[in-house]
Amino acid sequence: MRDNLFTGLFPSSLGKLSKLQLLDLGENRLSGQIASSIGNITQLSKLSISRNNLDGIIPGSIGNCKFLQYLDMSRNKLNGSIPKEVLSLPSLSLYLNLSHNSLTGSLPEDVGKLTNINKLDVSENMLSGEIPETIGSCSSLEYLYMQGNAFRGSIPLSMASLKGLQVLDLSQNNLTGEIPKELQSLPFLLYLNFSFNDLVGEIPAEGVFSNASRISLMGNNKLCGGVPELHQPKCPTKAMENDCNFICFDASNAIKLAIIIPCVILCVLLMLVSVLAYRRRVSKKKSSAVPIDMDHPAQVSYKELYDATGGFSDHNLIGSGSFGSVYKGLLNQMEGPVAIKVLKLGTKGASESFMAECKVLGIVRHRNLAKLLTCCSSIDYKQNEFKALVYEFKGKRSLEKWLHHASINYKSRKLNFLQRLNIAIDVASALHYIHDLCEIPIIHCDLKPSNVLLDVDMVAYLSDFGLAKLFLKTNDASQNETSLVGILGTVGYVPPEYGLGGIPSKEGDVYSYGILVLEMFSGKRPTDKIFENHLTLHNFVKDALPRKLVQITDPTILSSVMEETSTTNAEMNEQVEIHAETESSNGNLSRTGIAKDKDCLISLFKVGVACSVESPKNRMRMGDVVKELHLIRSNLLGVRIFG
Repeated sequence: MRDNLFTGLFPSSLGKLSKLQLLDLGENRLSGQIASSIGNITQLSKLSISRNNLDGIIPGSIGNCKFLQYLDMSRNKLNGSIPKEVLSLPSLSLYLNLSHNSLTGSLPEDVGKLTNINKLDVSENMLSGEIPETIGSCSSLEYLYMQGNAFRGSIPLSMASLKGLQVLDLSQNNLTGEIPKELQSLPFLLYLNFSFNDLVGEIPAEGVFSNASRISLMGNNKLCGGVPELHQPKCPTKAMENDCNFICFDASNAIKLAIIIPCVILCVLLMLVSVLAYRRRVSKKKSSAVPIDMDHPAQVSYKELYDATGGFSDHNLIGSGSFGSVYKGLLNQMEGPVAIKVLKLGTKGASESFMAECKVLGIVRHRNLAKLLTCCSSIDYKQNEFKALVYEFKGKRSLEKWLHHASINYKSRKLNFLQRLNIAIDVASALHYIHDLCEIPIIHCDLKPSNVLLDVDMVAYLSDFGLAKLFLKTNDASQNETSLVGILGTVGYVPPEYGLGGIPSKEGDVYSYGILVLEMFSGKRPTDKIFENHLTLHNFVKDALPRKLVQITDPTILSSVMEETSTTNAEMNEQVEIHAETESSNGNLSRTGIAKDKDCLISLFKVGVACSVESPKNRMRMGDVVKELHLIRSNLLGVRIFG
């Protein structure tokens, strides 16, 4: 029921829907307090009531929702403290957003019980006190937003235990003390904001701190040092102070050292124990993700798949490709619907495609990769060979449908600017993982919109590894495992070097990704009729930047401006060129948001162009692409929040 015009009080009768699993009332005009009966819906896995006019306290009865994975109460008028019952839900793994309310008190130490949480946002409230050390126990945390509160004290050293942290924002608080140098060892930290606090001392110079564009430290006048690009004063020398300390060393100092040194040793030991425990948890997670046994791939029977799809009826057909057709089905052993990919074994290379996809998806696990649940290798009712793969079902179909499908279901709700940017980040993260972070690097070889699936939250998943190539860690090229069959990809997305006999490479995937980004934001397929002779989608965009931005941007991103102002395309382009003062609204380019969002659009197009250049060695790396896109999104959301 999201994004309507519902008014009135929050209905307490919702508590009678005891078997409800998903409740989304976000972006309405509901008022009053959140009914405590919400705790009666014990099967809830997702609850969103963001962007309403709700007030009062957060009911502790939510702690009864033991299966809750996603909770969003942001942008209301909620007050009081954060209930410990909410922070004690071990099921919260995807998202906890309490931002932009009027919550008071301290952040309870129980926050450390959220060991599975991926994203935590308590920003823009009136929270105070010290940030609890227990925050370091949130071992799965990747995004942490705590800006715009009144937190005091020092930055907890335990934050260095958040090894998967990508974004950390502690700006606009009252934090004091030094920046922990241990934070520079966080391997995946892409963006850090400590601005407008009262921090002192030397700025670390390694890790994320080595790139001035990835950190923000303004408003801390007592900081010094760091990389030259920060233009901070040099830190004063401590030589004189150390000499004085040496001369003045006496018995009282010896007593202090006798106390301090054992404490330091104890802290080091505790940190080592924490690191070992973290590695053990990671090890257990890896061992629990058991790959499909390739020697015995038949995990589900043909009869079960036949019954699940109504005899593979056209009514359940949701897509088809070069190697098979995909059906929606319901299996008894699965909780929700599944997507069943049935291979066309008469097609050359189909069996190899089946083996490749089983092998690839059996060894990888990433939040933006389509999850292979099981597979089937059997005989059908006509005694023909039958092979199928069973995936998690993604309710919003493919990116191809959203970009180009003529159906009214898609035409009425086009992807907005921010949604496209999020999808681009999701796909880039998946490619970065299979290229650089996998134990065995993987080349996808067929990246295109139809192989990007979207779930109900518009999160993107990279799928269809039927052409994928595994690169084992060996110098012998003959030892590399390959499943390549026929054409290496799809026309329009295949890098030029493949047509000249080049071998599959990470750079080839990067080229396809670049074309995908250009297509997402221009709305034009690389095989569009206008791209004839020597004109390509790459050159079409490259030659237009930056002054002809409107001509190359998908009109649906600009539609809200056109409707509100009745301006022509030429007039709109003129407004862009004269840098009208602007800001974003509802994910699309707003009437007053052209100039600032223009910079984000240009940056995105430049990423697409840089990825799709003709020379493979000159293309961006996916790790750099991920960092650049996160920075673009940070700039966009920064305008949205503070502009």
